Formats: sequence, structure tokens, C-alpha cells
Amino acid sequence: MESELQIEFKTQIVARLKEKHGYKNIHEVPKVVKVVINTSVGSAPDVKDALEIAKSELAAITGQKPVETTSKTSISNFKLRKNQAIGAKVTLRGRVMYEFLERLIRTALPRIRDFRGVSARAFDGRGNYTLGVKDQSIFPEIDLDRIKRNIGFDVTIVTTAKTNQEAKNLLTEIGMPFADRNLKPKGPAEEKAA
Repeated sequence: MESELQIEFKTQIVARLKEKHGYKNIHEVPKVVKVVINTSVGSAPDVKDALEIAKSELAAITGQKPVETTSKTSISNFKLRKNQAIGAKVTLRGRVMYEFLERLIRTALPRIRDFRGVSARAFDGRGNYTLGVKDQSIFPEIDLDRIKRNIGFDVTIVTTAKTNQEAKNLLTEIGMPFADRNLKPKGPAEEKAA
């Protein structure tokens, strides 16, 4: 069973992108390949407990079992040994990826306090976008009463776009709420006047 976003992508978004950019073939239209959610607890005093909490939170958010990530080098100042487990990541593809994107864009991001959109500067030059989430409580799958520690993580959206502009157009069509840089936030005097 396909998600609403996946059906919308196939039936409407591909046609709009093809018309906007003048692609001759639907296979030229950029698409989202995978979404990688990554977290690190390397600086926590009790790394093992923090890692277990992070893995359970990631599993609840994504519906998929996370994989542990390890350190590549030893750093004595941080009490970090080589190959020590310090984080977790999940890679989503296909239907699960579209379901996660739909929940992220339509449910989780609007729950951020004073949300004015995500940065349009977080592209890597090859059409991939990375979004930092400071708190896992924006996801409805997380029980707020059971949160023991705040876990921040990065959400990397990997696309087949060749340029940042193509990737931004793709994510805008999907519904990613980019902040408008032309609008200035209102100051206190302007709010009283309005």
C-alpha cells in the first residue's frame, strides 16, 4: 500500500517538475532515493544508556531498527576509544521513506515552537538536503511523559537531482516548508501597529 505522498509524487509532482524544467523523459525528473536519520550520543557521560534510549526513540519514529555507528579514531580528551559505539542511524527507502517524509513535513515540523520554515541553505551542492532536528518530541510517536533525555538528530534527504536548485524545487513540490528569506520577522513595535 503506497502512502499519500508517494501517490501524489507519481501522479502530480512528476508532471509539474517535468513541465517546469523541460525534461523530455520522466526518468530525468529528480526523485528522493533515500532518507538517512542519524544521531550521536558520544559526549554523554553514560554512553551505553544514552545509546539505548536513542536507538529506541529512532525505532519508534521510523518504524525500523537502527544500526549502531562507531568512532573512527581515539580522542583521549573526550574519553573516546576507536570503534566505540557512539551513535545510531536508520536508512529509509521506498514506501517507508515516503511515509516518514509525509509525517515529517505535515505533522512534525509544524509542531516546532515558533516555526518559520527550514533553511534553504542546507544543500550539499549535489542535490542532497540535511535538516537538523533538536528534539525528538515533535514526532507524535514519542510519548512526552517517557522522555528521559533530549535527542537531536540529522535527517539527510538524498535525491537524484544534479543541482541544489533542482533539489529545492523537488522538495518544495513535495511540501518542504522552506523559510522565505525576503520576509523579515516582525519586531515588537511592528506587531503592536498591526
